[in-house]
Amino acid sequence: MAQRKRRAYREEDYWGAPVPGFGDASARIVLVGLAPGAHGSNRTGRMFTGDASGGFLYPALHRAGLSSAPRSLARDDALVLHRTWITAVARCVPPGNRPTPQELDACRPWLARDLNSLPEARVLVALGKVAHDGVLKHYRERGLDLRLSRYPFAHGAVHRLAAEPGAAPPPLLDSYHVSFQNTNTGRLTEVMFDEVLELAKRLAGLAG
Repeated sequence: MAQRKRRAYREEDYWGAPVPGFGDASARIVLVGLAPGAHGSNRTGRMFTGDASGGFLYPALHRAGLSSAPRSLARDDALVLHRTWITAVARCVPPGNRPTPQELDACRPWLARDLNSLPEARVLVALGKVAHDGVLKHYRERGLDLRLSRYPFAHGAVHRLAAEPGAAPPPLLDSYHVSFQNTNTGRLTEVMFDEVLELAKRLAGLAG
C-alpha cells in the first residue's frame, strides 16, 4: 500500500511498514484500534495520525488531559500522551479496511507485546468490535476461559474479564470506532466519546 499514494501526498515517503504502538510506557489507559489507515498511519508511521480518525481522536484525548496537543501531525512531532498508550489489532493496511482472520492472528503477537509491556494498565478501551474481539482472543490465548458470546460488544459497556491465576486482566471498555464513517454519521459524537474517556479515567484511577 505504500506504492499507492494519494495525490496530496505523492511527494511524501510513506512509512509502509507495520505501525508500532505509541504512548506513555506508564500508561493506565490502553486504546486498542483496528488497523492503520492507508493514507494515515500507513503514511506517517504513528497510530491514528494523518487521517480523519486521528482528527477526531486526538482532540478528545487533549480535552481529557491525556494528550499534550489536540493534533497529531507526524511521528516526530512534539505530541506526548499522558498515562495513555495506543495500539491496534492489525498493524498493516488491510485490503478494503477489513482485516482477515488470518491477518489478525498473525498480528496478535504485536498486540500481546504491547499489552505485556504495560504493567500499570488499568483499563483497555476497544475501539470497535474487531478490537474488542481481538483483546478477548489475546487473553484466551494466555489461558483464560473466555467465550466471545459472554462478552458482547456494546458502546459504553464495561466487561470484567474472568481472573487468571494470580491476577485479573484490566476491565475492557467498549466504544464505537472513531472512524470517519461513525463520526460523520453521528453514530459516535464528541460527547459520546468524551464520556467513554471520562469513564476510562475513572476506571484507571485518573479522574479528579
